[in-house]
Amino acid sequence: MTPLRISLLQTDIAWEEKPKNLCRLREMLETLRGKTELAILPETFTTGFSMNPASVAEPIDGETISTLKQWASTYGIALAGSYIACTPSSEHCNRAFFLTPEGEAHYYDKHHLFRIGHETEHYSPGNERPIINFRGWNILLLICYDLRFPVWSRNRNNEYDLLIYVANWPAARRKVWDTLLQARALENISYVCGVNRIGKTPQDIAHDGGSAVYSYKGTQLALVPDNTEGIATVTLDYNLLQEFRQKFPVWKDADDFSIKL
Repeated sequence: MTPLRISLLQTDIAWEEKPKNLCRLREMLETLRGKTELAILPETFTTGFSMNPASVAEPIDGETISTLKQWASTYGIALAGSYIACTPSSEHCNRAFFLTPEGEAHYYDKHHLFRIGHETEHYSPGNERPIINFRGWNILLLICYDLRFPVWSRNRNNEYDLLIYVANWPAARRKVWDTLLQARALENISYVCGVNRIGKTPQDIAHDGGSAVYSYKGTQLALVPDNTEGIATVTLDYNLLQEFRQKFPVWKDADDFSIKL
C-alpha cells in the first residue's frame, strides 16, 4: 500500500471573516502543491467557533465548500476540516468535510456538542460516523469535543487506519488535548492526527495549537510549534501499521459493544 503524506495546517482564525480565512488557506496550499496528498484544517476554519450560526452558516453548495472543491482539484490535494453548515430543514451543524481532488465529498456532523460553550443551544448533533476511503486508507474524521469520548472513537476490528480530529481546543485545557490524542493512538492501534487553531477569540479564549500526529505506538511523528501559524507534513506508512497489528493483535481481544444513539 502506498504511504500517505498528510499536512497539518495550524492557523489563527479571523473571527467570522470567511474571505480572509480562505485567502490565508490558499496561500498555504500554494506552498504544498506536489508535496502532500491531504491537508487538514482546524475546526470551523472560515469563521471560528461562532455561536451565531444564523449569520454565517452555509448550504453544502455554498461559498466555502464550492471554493474548497475547486482548490482540491487545482492543487491535487484532498482537504479536511469543518465549517458551519445549514440544512434544508433550517438546522445548523458543525460539519466536517473531506474533499478529494477527484471530486468525491464526504461529510460528518459533529456528534458531541460542547454544551459548556453553548453549542448544544445553537447546533444539531449528527448521528452518523462514516469511514472514508482515500488512496486505500480508511479514515475516521471527527471534531474537537469528540476526542473526550473514547467509545465514539473506538476502532472496531481495525475499521480505520487514520483517525483525525479537527479542533478549536482552548489553551486552558491543552494537557487534555495532548494526553488524549496519544491515548487514542495507543488504544486504537491507529495513526492519530489532531489539528488545532491558535489565537484568541473575541470572547478572550486563547488557543495555542498543539497540532500533532501520533503513530500507532503513541510516538509523536510531527508537531507544529505552539502559538505559530505553520504547516507540518509527515508520511504515514500503511505497511508498518499492518505489520504491527499482526504482531501485537490486541484488537482481537476488544470488548464487543453497540452504541445507543
